[in-house]
Amino acid sequence: MTAPQLPPDPSDEPGTSPARQGIQSVELAMTVLQALEQGLGPMTLSQIAVASRMQPSKAHRYLVSLGRAGLVAQSSRSGRYDLGPALRRLGIEALRRMDEVSLVSEHLPALRDRTGHAVNLAVWGDNGPVVVRWEYGSYALPITVRVGATMSLLTSSIGRVYLAHLPKTLTGPLLRGQLRMPGAPSRDEVDGFTADVLRTGVAVTSGGVVPGVVSVAAPVFSAADSLPLVVAVALPAPQATDAELASVTAGLLDSARAMSQELGHS
Repeated sequence: MTAPQLPPDPSDEPGTSPARQGIQSVELAMTVLQALEQGLGPMTLSQIAVASRMQPSKAHRYLVSLGRAGLVAQSSRSGRYDLGPALRRLGIEALRRMDEVSLVSEHLPALRDRTGHAVNLAVWGDNGPVVVRWEYGSYALPITVRVGATMSLLTSSIGRVYLAHLPKTLTGPLLRGQLRMPGAPSRDEVDGFTADVLRTGVAVTSGGVVPGVVSVAAPVFSAADSLPLVVAVALPAPQATDAELASVTAGLLDSARAMSQELGHS
């Protein structure tokens, strides 16, 4: 018995642009799910219709189909809609599969090319921030920090970002030990530069880790609003003019936002 012949797929026709292929109804269904996501809680049909820019009758049809798939759930008590159990399972599985370092590392070459300077990436380890990636820039540095090195909370830009964003229960034991070291800043100075990090979004240090090197670091957030990673740009001190630092900082913040979005942070 011969299998029935399927009609030709229009996307296979010559001249069809791959960028134009897709299913519009799926894209429209995603606007409904995005409305629920951005609503930050259960929503009425009229609220979803406004947020997804649909007529209520059309939004309702999509909600019915999404509900059958378990992607949307409706409260029998309030009648409001929210994200469904199937979508929660998908989200949990997506987080389980996510390799944060690999995903963020894909952005590092573009940041290096944009700034022209060395770029590095750090994670939080048992004894503080640990450098896990290093991309060399166009300018020679007196010395580079090796991958696997643990950075100071007080003298490195990376450490100061972690110090500003992580809970004190996590950083406190390390901080107390480093404050007892010769030449350590005072508590008031620590409070001052951590406040600057929260205000400006970046930490800047000069010669704190390597003499003659200025470093600018910014946080990368994940879907859970935690701070898994910090990315930094390192440049020779003679290159660190006010204009260059402003340009590097702008590029770093743009990249950090893109990295955070890659990890699901909104």
